[in-house]
Amino acid sequence: QVQLVESGGGLAQPGGSLRLSCAAYGFTFSHYAMSWARRAPGKGLEWVSGIRADGSGASYADSVKGRFAISRDNAKNILYLQMNSLKSEDTALYHCAEGFLATGLTGDQGTQVTVSS
Repeated sequence: QVQLVESGGGLAQPGGSLRLSCAAYGFTFSHYAMSWARRAPGKGLEWVSGIRADGSGASYADSVKGRFAISRDNAKNILYLQMNSLKSEDTALYHCAEGFLATGLTGDQGTQVTVSS
């Protein structure tokens, strides 16, 4: 069964850090570009970052550039998002997805990130 399972969210203070993980099941993870997207309360899905299948290149939304870093471990079928210098506006439900621009399969549950003092 093709599945993406996100984890690692939680409560962080402004300026803090969190690392999200996404475990992939049921497909050849190393063949696909992957991405992260988020949905803030009352807003639509926002693309955050994408990474190529072999990890050789990545891109970021302007809102997170310089603060977030996407990476992947193709041997373990896991996608990561390291989030530093967190801001209140980063509060959202974060999903991983197939495709560089989050156009493919998306994790159903997501992982909640709340940034608050």
